[in-house]
Amino acid sequence: MTLRATVAELVREFRASGRIVIVGASLAGLRAAETLRGEGFTGSLTIIGDEPYEPYDRPPLSKQVLKGWVPADHTKLPRMREVDADWRLGVAAVGLDRVTKRVRLADGEEVPYDRLLIATGTRARQWPNPDEAALEGVHTIRSRDDAARLQKEFSESPSRVVVIGAGFIGSEVASVCRELDIPVTVVERGSAPLVGALGGVIGGIAARLQRDHGVDLRCGLGVSSLEGDSGGHVRRACLSDGTVVDADVVVASLGSIRNVEWLEGSGLAAGFWGVGCDAGGRAFDINGVVTDSVFVAGDVARAPHVLYEYQFLAMEHWDNAVFGAEVTAHNMVNLEPHYRPHLLLPGFWSGQFGVNIKSVGVPPFGDEIVFTQGSVEDRRFAAAYGRRGRIVAAVTFDHGKWLEYYARLIERSGPFPPPPSGWDQPADTEPMPAEFPDPRVPTAIPDVVLTGHAPSERTAEFRPRRH
Repeated sequence: MTLRATVAELVREFRASGRIVIVGASLAGLRAAETLRGEGFTGSLTIIGDEPYEPYDRPPLSKQVLKGWVPADHTKLPRMREVDADWRLGVAAVGLDRVTKRVRLADGEEVPYDRLLIATGTRARQWPNPDEAALEGVHTIRSRDDAARLQKEFSESPSRVVVIGAGFIGSEVASVCRELDIPVTVVERGSAPLVGALGGVIGGIAARLQRDHGVDLRCGLGVSSLEGDSGGHVRRACLSDGTVVDADVVVASLGSIRNVEWLEGSGLAAGFWGVGCDAGGRAFDINGVVTDSVFVAGDVARAPHVLYEYQFLAMEHWDNAVFGAEVTAHNMVNLEPHYRPHLLLPGFWSGQFGVNIKSVGVPPFGDEIVFTQGSVEDRRFAAAYGRRGRIVAAVTFDHGKWLEYYARLIERSGPFPPPPSGWDQPADTEPMPAEFPDPRVPTAIPDVVLTGHAPSERTAEFRPRRH
């Protein structure tokens, strides 16, 4: 028997009788499971999720659900194919033993695997004071239950909502409040909304957009404490400048935390930014050695990207979860040289205050910005980000049809400033500083972030092999 025949036989055998466990029952986990079955995997498939629900779509939670257009329990993700899996829902994974290849669950059960996919995603960062966070009317928004509770509060016409944090989710919540004619105050530590993701130039435009729609926007400030009444309901937010804002609903939009605590002691390169992996989804250990049986996909994955100096890129975007899961699942049931890379060009969209904001690339990688099309005054424009003479990202306000043009330039490492599109060119096309804040400021962390070249952000541990 030739070596090629032996390898092919191993692949067929694993596809027929292997055991795959997916930890994370959300978008990435579901799409990975569907891809595994589509690739011919007929072995044992287990999907573990800490929520009691089958996978559901998260983007509508801060938009259609809060507006009352769609009930929170009507966001279940469509199934592309039957996955024939053993669903373990409502129980969290709490440990991983890579020696015995077992996932330990919160109920004490241990689930064996031959190959494991980590797709545990992120969770909302809670208000740091536990007593204040426990007040009625204090919310975060990440899960289906979060959205349902907050929608109920909005339906009862609160006197005022305070949103802490003006990233994409916080800004979308504020937009919903104004659509529902609810008074809203937004408190942002940074200089402007969206500043961590899009920089100060675009942040200034977003600030004017919010204020023009009646938002009481307070930038450069924090919330020092929340106060409740005798019944335990929040009533006031005390700001860092000594002012007090009365409110009966508070939404803490403080960013996300990657769900990696359960991997402590596993030896994987897991930390604040997620789990380090190669471009094919294979996890790294803490010394930078790629694993053969542990894979990563979705929001929790950090992988090097060729367009961004091979820095590890962490993305909290819908298309990253889908396409990353598909690539990783393919690689789980194939062998080299049939592996595929996941080299998605990041992209996102956000609807707020009547404007459709879209982006492609990694804006915080750039240090300059230039307006290339449209009108800033009309809030209908395109702008490109550059670094060392190369275009690295673009953003549009109600001009999304041009994103494909900029995406092609980014993929080819095109020049910055980019060549004129030949249509709708603004009068001023001079580059200027993009005004990104220090990325070490927690409140300024964007949804797409470059996290350096090391598989783990910790200092690597040297563990020589003992004979």
